[in-house]
Amino acid sequence: MIRQFFNGVCMALADSVPGVSGGTIAFILGFYDKFIGSINDIVYERGQKRKDAFVYLVKLGVGWAAGMIGAVLVLSNIFQSHIYAVSSLFMGFIVASIPVVVKEEKAAFTENKFNALYALWGIVIVVAITFLNHTSFLTGADLSKLSIPMFFYIFVVGMIAISAMFLPGISGSTLLLIFGLYLPVISAVKELLHLNLKYLPGVMIFGFGVIAGALSVVKGIKICLDKHRPQTMYMILGLMLGSLYAIVMGPTTLDKPVAALSLGTFNFICFLAGICIVVILQKAGK
Repeated sequence: MIRQFFNGVCMALADSVPGVSGGTIAFILGFYDKFIGSINDIVYERGQKRKDAFVYLVKLGVGWAAGMIGAVLVLSNIFQSHIYAVSSLFMGFIVASIPVVVKEEKAAFTENKFNALYALWGIVIVVAITFLNHTSFLTGADLSKLSIPMFFYIFVVGMIAISAMFLPGISGSTLLLIFGLYLPVISAVKELLHLNLKYLPGVMIFGFGVIAGALSVVKGIKICLDKHRPQTMYMILGLMLGSLYAIVMGPTTLDKPVAALSLGTFNFICFLAGICIVVILQKAGK
């Protein structure tokens, strides 16, 4: 129980910050296949498999919920006021994570050198998504004031965001930024935790979208991991490499945008702290 709770907390902390994916955490801690397989089993299997998957996901989900509440109450303010330190921290996190993934999946990465082309696709996808941050077509959304178009918009964006959270390297929070819902969702959840029920319908709609997205995408991911693992692993590697660019550009996506991360604003101490966190998490995973 403690192990799954810890894993869930770590995933939530990563999911709450644009540029970082909970799927990357799952890879580092060594439970990504178990995570995807359990979601698949609870939807498509029967009997004991479904029961075991349900118990596992409940334990993981409790940790995720606790981590996300903590992130909403604490990290949202830190993200705004110390963006360069946070960006440097997660850059160290990703840089240290890449060798971990390569080592853990050595067989997949050495099967066919031409599979490396899939890594390029992964990089292109994340860079393109990050570029779209600057062309977000919805800003200033308020989840306490819902219209019919906003209702469907929040639901669809919830589906898209959770689908990205399952993939290492693509941050669902980054996609929320692109669609102009990152700060509105974080703010709505924070208000709800303070018992401001005006935000409950908007948060529920977003939650239903998240559930729908999770159920629709996980089957495809499991098929890729089972039948096309080398190509999938190279794609994931590319997604992680591309996320470095997403982290560098993260400051430009704030409610009050600031300059992208540069050598002058780079925090080397936080970068080293990110590397240390990966080492600690990897040891904890073992």
